[in-house]
Amino acid sequence: MIPVNQPFISKSDAIAVYKAVKSGWVSSSGHQINLFENSLKKLIKKKYCSLVSSGTAALEIAIKALDLKKNDEIIMPNFTIISNLLAVIKQNLKPVLIDCDINSWNMKIDEVEKSITKNTKAIMAVHIYGYPLNTKRLLKICKKNKIFLIEDAAEMIGHQIKNKPCGFYGHVSTFSFYANKHITTGEGGAILTNSLQLDNKIKSLRNLCFGKINRYNHSEIGWNYRFTNIQAALGLNQIKRIKSIIRKKISVGKTYYRYLKNNKNIYIQKPRLDNIQNVYWVVGILIKNKKILAQKIQKKLKKFGIETRSFFWPMNKQIITKKLKLKFNKKYPNSEYLSKYGFYLPSGINIKKKQIKMICERLNKLI
Repeated sequence: MIPVNQPFISKSDAIAVYKAVKSGWVSSSGHQINLFENSLKKLIKKKYCSLVSSGTAALEIAIKALDLKKNDEIIMPNFTIISNLLAVIKQNLKPVLIDCDINSWNMKIDEVEKSITKNTKAIMAVHIYGYPLNTKRLLKICKKNKIFLIEDAAEMIGHQIKNKPCGFYGHVSTFSFYANKHITTGEGGAILTNSLQLDNKIKSLRNLCFGKINRYNHSEIGWNYRFTNIQAALGLNQIKRIKSIIRKKISVGKTYYRYLKNNKNIYIQKPRLDNIQNVYWVVGILIKNKKILAQKIQKKLKKFGIETRSFFWPMNKQIITKKLKLKFNKKYPNSEYLSKYGFYLPSGINIKKKQIKMICERLNKLI
């Protein structure tokens, strides 16, 4: 079986983890945590960084730290991971969903601007799959309307938009270090900001809001969303080769594009779109023939030992949104189309060119 992704853990990664374990600092204190946070600040060009237990935890804390009121609106993409929606509704906020662009798969910025009301307090900008979202433009919209920009760059660490690192433009920016990300610590995430006030709030929320005078007299509802020194050792060692990882991911994506671009029955994203580089966090394809569902092709590929992964299921079609009786006034044709006819292919940095060629040959015969 060729896995959809296989993290690359080098010998030096393993040694770094071993040294962290041997040091005895195995939990949420330790020198490696400070070093990793400093490396992330330098990479993303932000003043403050807080490591947390997952990308989902990062989103939840980031939104909580903004001190928004019940039923305040957050504009967010309809085509994204469920974590984005859950972070909004857990704080009793109202999600306003925006459909995605059919080519970039990111949410439509023009629709974002049209959807701002007096109740809008933040825009959640999520970079989806390969092309980064134009967060520079979104920040201008946020400044004009005096609202927050939450930048979810979970899939884009090390990539750039408008000559700035993804995560640079958000008032708060979040990252994930899950196993399929460019840098992995198994689980884990990070929140970055330029606001000392927000950073203090974030660090308190991730650590159960311990009291300042009496440690065990807690001032707010917080979380045990801490990061470990062991994980930090792994992340710190991997971030040293982030440029090399990005180059390899782009090379994998370009190889797929070369073998699949002439198939008129599928859409595969180009290496560049509107002069924006595709980082190919995953290599996704979209079936043009609506008589063929993605799941049907995925099952056939699995028989050949090729693992795939379905695209995100749109937020407006989630079971949880129906249970909570959330109402959305718009239609989302692009998001729903992608969820039915899109999936992504094996794209780990260690995949061989001959494997990619074989996968594409199978795919071109099936579709």
